[in-house]
Amino acid sequence: MFRKPLICLFATALACRGAERLLDWRDARVNEPPPGFRSLLSGDGRPGEWKIVHDQAPSAFPLLASRTGTSRNVRPVVAQLSRDPTDNRNLMLVFDGEEFGDFTVTTQFKLVDGVQEQMAGIAFRIQDEKNYYYVRASGLGQNVNFFKWHGGQLIGPIGGKAEVAQGVWHELTVQCRGNEVRFSFNGKEVVPPLRDNSFSNGKIGLWTKSDSVSYFGDIRIDYTPREKYAQVLVRETIERYPRLLGLKICATPPESNETQIIASKEAEEVGRPAPKEAIDVIARGVIYHGEEKGRVLITMPLRDSNGDVIAAAKVIMKSFPGQTEKNALARALPIVKQIEARVSNLAELVQ
Repeated sequence: MFRKPLICLFATALACRGAERLLDWRDARVNEPPPGFRSLLSGDGRPGEWKIVHDQAPSAFPLLASRTGTSRNVRPVVAQLSRDPTDNRNLMLVFDGEEFGDFTVTTQFKLVDGVQEQMAGIAFRIQDEKNYYYVRASGLGQNVNFFKWHGGQLIGPIGGKAEVAQGVWHELTVQCRGNEVRFSFNGKEVVPPLRDNSFSNGKIGLWTKSDSVSYFGDIRIDYTPREKYAQVLVRETIERYPRLLGLKICATPPESNETQIIASKEAEEVGRPAPKEAIDVIARGVIYHGEEKGRVLITMPLRDSNGDVIAAAKVIMKSFPGQTEKNALARALPIVKQIEARVSNLAELVQ
């Protein structure tokens, strides 16, 4: 089990619905693996040995006071230290915080040592150890190349020559927008832009190969937050029926034992326990009708493609004189049915 990830910045820019994460190592313990990350081996050989070390870092990094009391340009970085020379040994340090779809990720790296290989890179849209993309710089090959692992098969390279000096800090950037991927090495586009539809989202990690000893600095991720499909359905339904006073979907996510609000017109409600009537709707497939302060509330089952109840949809509408339970249901039914038509199963709804 990992400790809380080291996330020192999480800001949302509402104008472009973007967000930023800066992952650094300032609170990590020296000679220990960084919390919030896990080591992953793709291929053969021994797992990686990822630890925090202190090193002379780029001047853009904050200064760290030395034991003598003087300030030096030294700070914590993460290092892959294992020297197993197995050729097909791909090592990743994966950030477990979340998955990313559209993003720009940047990090600094330094090639420290290696006989078989001297490589460092970024792995992205990681599904597992057999399915992911990565771009890496090679000190021995003096190139930067993109590769893809798909179903355990390596595809690539795509890239070109570049000066990748050992013992020097370099900057590497990956930008993903839909199926388009762009790369930057020290501010230059060495790898041509490309399109690939294999993976639309996934985790992000650091990457090395074979006996490469490589250091990595901070990781900056600018990204578009992913929206759960249930929230997409709620948002688009509200756009289609702008007179709705409220709409929420309640379900029990596979990773949880608690029935909760998984999507709502009111964003702050997401994650809260589901109302009792929604729990009963899911359990028995019944329909609830209620009224309060000029509003009518209909809670009814949301069924999958097999007709099984997988969630409850609560529709909140403005009441009117002469409103009855029958005509309230008639108003709510087509709204829920158009949501239902777009859902195949529970996993799709909560992903």
